[in-house]
Amino acid sequence: MPDQPLPRAEVVIDLDAIRHNVALLAARAPGAATMAVVKADGYGHGALPVARAALEAGATWLGSCSLAEALDLRDGGITARVLSWLDVPETDLAPGVAADIDLSASSVRELAAIVDGARRTGRTARVHLKIDTGLSRNGCQPHDWPDLVDSAAKAQAGGHLEVVAVWSHLACADEPGHPANDRQAARFADAYEVAAAAGLHPLRHLANSAATLDRPDLHFDMVRVGIAMYGLNPLPYQENLRPAMTFRSSVALTKRIGAGESVSYGQTWTTGRDTTLALVPVGYADGVSRALSNRMDVFLAGRRRPIVGRVCMDQIVVDCGDDVVAPGEEVVLFGAGSLGEPTATEWADTLGTIDYEIVTGMYRPRVARSYR
Repeated sequence: MPDQPLPRAEVVIDLDAIRHNVALLAARAPGAATMAVVKADGYGHGALPVARAALEAGATWLGSCSLAEALDLRDGGITARVLSWLDVPETDLAPGVAADIDLSASSVRELAAIVDGARRTGRTARVHLKIDTGLSRNGCQPHDWPDLVDSAAKAQAGGHLEVVAVWSHLACADEPGHPANDRQAARFADAYEVAAAAGLHPLRHLANSAATLDRPDLHFDMVRVGIAMYGLNPLPYQENLRPAMTFRSSVALTKRIGAGESVSYGQTWTTGRDTTLALVPVGYADGVSRALSNRMDVFLAGRRRPIVGRVCMDQIVVDCGDDVVAPGEEVVLFGAGSLGEPTATEWADTLGTIDYEIVTGMYRPRVARSYR
């Protein structure tokens, strides 16, 4: 969009990249359905546009964390299967049952809340029973699992719910060869046998993005693709994924300063020569971590250039040396990396975190979002 003025701060989402990634992931699990996980507003990319693109590319399910997220998808016209799996105990689940949302239960208490919602709506709830296989987060403990399965089987016999699936989540799938992956797979198999012995015949889903790419033996009936759908690789080896998010701004003003002058709060950087500085109107209020001060580059006027001085709430300063840059020129803070620009993964590595945190953190009031 070179003929349009650049916004102060913007993330641009490449929906073709989303489609490419979903098609690639679905092709890696040809015998399984594909659930596109669009929780946290599509990992910061926008849940509804991403959901539509994912469904166009071959996904047949969507995943959300909260019921509110799932209902937003329905309100946006999404009719595909949607799974919602985590809410506070006071959440009224009846609207989810009424909207044909699949709900997860990790305890007898949660199952009872779903049954209550089904009774009040006069509809049959669709339930996925979650077993904790070693993540020790959400999911039913193995010693409580027989009671949950028995309660679910009785509720299904009474017509209140349908047990659609048994599922769990892997802790170390992004570390190929980690022994926890096989331990969790074995526990998952044991849990499914308990469900089958109770007369249930649900689907199985265990694989996340990393397991979709690396563990075909764990694809079962459905894979859940999250971070890889957005083009960020969870594995330590190369995959043909295309990052979908670009974070950009523009130059607000430029100035020439002399040798020995310092930049920004605390004067943590001092130039050793005359140089041109470019002021960019984004800062830590817009997702540029203050911990990136003096540790990051941007892509400006055809090349990478360093941020100098501390990142401020509303602005950063770029050292352009003797190059001529002009107000209004595009500044790419991170993108796909195909032009040599920094990536969200590079930011994460510098900060000692993961790229999930970078992209989900870009959903901010002052950061516009557009799609191409």
